[in-house]
Amino acid sequence: MTDPLNPRPTEALRGHSYRSVPGSTDWVRYSRSCRRLERIEAFFSDHAFDSHRHDTYVIGFTLEGVQSFRYRNNEEHCVPGQVFVLHPDERHDGHAGTSAGFHYKSLYIDPNAIHEALDDSRGPLPFVRDVVSTNRRIASAIKPALSALDDPINDLQCDEVIVDVADALAAADRSVVTRKLALRDWRAVRAARDFLDANVRNTVTSSQLEAIAGLSRYALARHFRACLGTSPSRYLILRRLDRVCSLLEAGSPLMQAALACNFADQSHMTRHFKRTFGMAPGRWISIRRDVTCRYHAS
Repeated sequence: MTDPLNPRPTEALRGHSYRSVPGSTDWVRYSRSCRRLERIEAFFSDHAFDSHRHDTYVIGFTLEGVQSFRYRNNEEHCVPGQVFVLHPDERHDGHAGTSAGFHYKSLYIDPNAIHEALDDSRGPLPFVRDVVSTNRRIASAIKPALSALDDPINDLQCDEVIVDVADALAAADRSVVTRKLALRDWRAVRAARDFLDANVRNTVTSSQLEAIAGLSRYALARHFRACLGTSPSRYLILRRLDRVCSLLEAGSPLMQAALACNFADQSHMTRHFKRTFGMAPGRWISIRRDVTCRYHAS
C-alpha cells in the first residue's frame, strides 16, 4: 500500500508510530496494523497535504474541527459526526476548513480485500457517491479498528473489519448485488470454535481457521457471527479473559496473567478487560476477594 501521506513523506515516516512536524503543532500517528489494512490518526493546523491519490480505499471520520479537501472536482467538508469515503486512485488534497485545524482518524483498506470479502463478486468495487455523510453503517464498520489505535490488530480482527466495511460499502452502492447468507454452516463454526477454545494461549491466524473450517476467512467471519452472535476474534478475546480471571483469582500477577493468555502486554489486557467487565482487573480482583472474605466470615 502507498503511504497515506505520500506528498509529505518527511512528516510521517512509515515504521514510526508517532511523528510531529518540526516548527508546528501538526502530528501524525501510525498504529500497529496488518497487511491489508492500515490505521492513522492525525492533526493538521492548516495545510495538510497536496493533491495526490492512493491505491486503497481511505475511510475515516473527523474528531475535531473541519476537514476540507478537493475531491472529484468538488470542495468537500467533513465535521465531527460525519464519515468520509475516498475511493482508490481518486485524486484529493487536504487542509483545515477553519483556523482551529482538524483532527481525524482513517483506515486505508486494500481494494482486493474488499472484492474478496464480497463473496468473490465479479462486479465492480463498491462506489459510495456521498463522499461525506452520516452513514451509520459505515461508521459502525470502521469504529472497532479506529477506537483503540494503541491496540495491535491481529489477523482475525483485520478480516472482520474488512468484512464489515465491505458490506457497509456494498449497502451504500445500490448497483452492487450481494448474496445473503442462506444457510448457517454450523459444522464449520463448531470446528473453528473448538480450535479457538484449544488455543487460548496461542496466536491464531486466519489461515489456520480456514484450514480447520473449510471456508474462506471472510465467509467464516459471516457464518461465525450468524451462528454465535460474535466474531472469531472477539470470541477468542473473551475466552482469554476467562483464563485471565482464573489466573488472577489464583494469585497470578497482572503482567504474568496477560502474557500467559497471549495479550501483547498488561496494558493491552487491561483495555480489553475494562471494555468487557466495566472495571480494571485490579479492582475486579479486589471486589472478588472482598466478596469471598465476607462469604467466609458469614
